[in-house]
Amino acid sequence: MEQQENYIDPHRAALVVIDLQQGIVGMDAKPRSSHEVVANAARLASHMRSHGGLVVLVRVAFEADGKDRLMPLIDQAIPLHRGQAQANFSDLVPEMGPHAGDLVITKRQWGAFYGTPLDLELRRRGKDTIILCGIATNFGVESTARDAYERAYQQVFVEDAMASMTEEGHRYPLQFIFPRLGRIRTTEQVIAMVR
Repeated sequence: MEQQENYIDPHRAALVVIDLQQGIVGMDAKPRSSHEVVANAARLASHMRSHGGLVVLVRVAFEADGKDRLMPLIDQAIPLHRGQAQANFSDLVPEMGPHAGDLVITKRQWGAFYGTPLDLELRRRGKDTIILCGIATNFGVESTARDAYERAYQQVFVEDAMASMTEEGHRYPLQFIFPRLGRIRTTEQVIAMVR
């Protein structure tokens, strides 16, 4: 059991990076800056690539007419959607790539599984573990984590490679949700585990 807790087989794992794209990274993030999140995620991606692991870069994008967007009646506007009019909103930040061998997934809602080929692509590549990071902790990361749990993936959450719009929004899933879905680690810990 100890070896399993302290080791991630890079050939059976995928780093799934949520929404590190121009329109989201440009927002004010807490408890760490988007720049810090990107730097840690880029380190993780480089380490995974060098050890034969898969890097999955997830982005959210919509058609110009907006007809593929969810439009429920809501009581509060979603801050992440304010900048979607900018031309490069969905462009991945250059620090993340993509690099040769990376998988890019485009989603149209918070979670990366529903309506995308993510599950199929992971299973075809023999991946049973996902390492999750990105922005926002309590939106895209949490939605993806819940779906991954229901699909029986092992999960590792990289706490210092994710952030949200508020510190509370970041801390709540880390305290009450993620410990029930997988393991919470730091960038340094995950780098040490992937070997």
